[in-house]
Amino acid sequence: MPTTSASRLYFLDWLRIIAFFLLILNHTGMYYVTWDWHVKSPHASDAIEPLMLLSSPWRMSLLFLISGAASGFLLAKLANGRFLRERSRRLLLPLLFGMLVIVPPQPFCEVIEKLGYAGSYPDFMRLYVTGYHGFCRGDDCLDLPTWNHLWFVAYLWAYTVLLALLATVAGAARLARAGERLAAVLTGWRALVLPAAYLALARVALKPYFEETHALVDDWYNHAVYLPLFLAGVLLARQARFWAALERLRWPALAVAAAGWALLICLYSLPNAGQPDLALRIVAACVRSPFQWCAIVALCGFARRHLNADGPARRYLTAAVFPVYIVHQTLIVGMAMLLKPLRIAPATEGAILVVLTCVFSFGIFEAVRRVPGVRALFGIGKREAAGSVPTGLTPKFGESRHSA
Repeated sequence: MPTTSASRLYFLDWLRIIAFFLLILNHTGMYYVTWDWHVKSPHASDAIEPLMLLSSPWRMSLLFLISGAASGFLLAKLANGRFLRERSRRLLLPLLFGMLVIVPPQPFCEVIEKLGYAGSYPDFMRLYVTGYHGFCRGDDCLDLPTWNHLWFVAYLWAYTVLLALLATVAGAARLARAGERLAAVLTGWRALVLPAAYLALARVALKPYFEETHALVDDWYNHAVYLPLFLAGVLLARQARFWAALERLRWPALAVAAAGWALLICLYSLPNAGQPDLALRIVAACVRSPFQWCAIVALCGFARRHLNADGPARRYLTAAVFPVYIVHQTLIVGMAMLLKPLRIAPATEGAILVVLTCVFSFGIFEAVRRVPGVRALFGIGKREAAGSVPTGLTPKFGESRHSA
């Protein structure tokens, strides 16, 4: 069966870069919408929520699919034990550092705004590291310590462990054959319908009973979505005909995704959207899930068509995007709190937050990649620090609990 090499999948690097940049826009937007988040603008409203829904149903799903593809390429090059050690080093160290250093300013700002906390930051950190659970509004208590937007890294590491075990038990040959069979199934209309049908079924069966917590141990609906997508990426990474099929389906997929977004806005506008009955949940799943999957298909198809090329920009951004992801939300939350007293118009303030977050995030990347003892804490390897990364799909991949 036809396979593809890493040099043919530059477009997935570009999609990963785009998806992580969308996180900056999304988390800035979370400050201005009515959905729960760490801090909120006094101008928060539902005005931009339709725009937020353009990416929220599919963005993290796309990242898990891409991360699976990256892991598939790396697993083909390394023995299972070395694969797990390499991925653990690149994921766990930034996760632990992030939870102890990068993330804490976010809940600190949150308890100041929501609970009127008057203690100092050192006082808060003593509570944070000892697992204090007294920051509550009714039955809603803040879990400390927390990984907040770094939940993606924790999930990715857990899925990596499962993949290493699966590869040990099944062997490389069986995984390759499974990839060939999956690519054979996901051709033509089946490439659109079957994954969307699975996502709809998972949403109807699990979402009412397992809300999205990003806490790993009780997040069964999210696991039912993200783990299969991650494993699909692993199996399909080297299946050239699958990615070619997505390119052929890009226009129909775009049409379905656009219609799904429009219908989703209509459904969310219904009076009983907050407390849907079974019939409405089924209808919503049959709208949201095709939108979710077809948006991914359209993005992969158009990216393969137009972005499947290497260059200095791709290499630089591929190296920078994980460190930028690690620090971006703390920058947004902190700067939002600092800008709030200035009473800047929300549109202008939002633009300022996006610009400064990008500038400071890339500035931090430029600084830490030059310090050998620090860059590993941000998931930066020696090649990235030197200004170059491996050709093809780079095997290094890195949203708050309410922001997916």
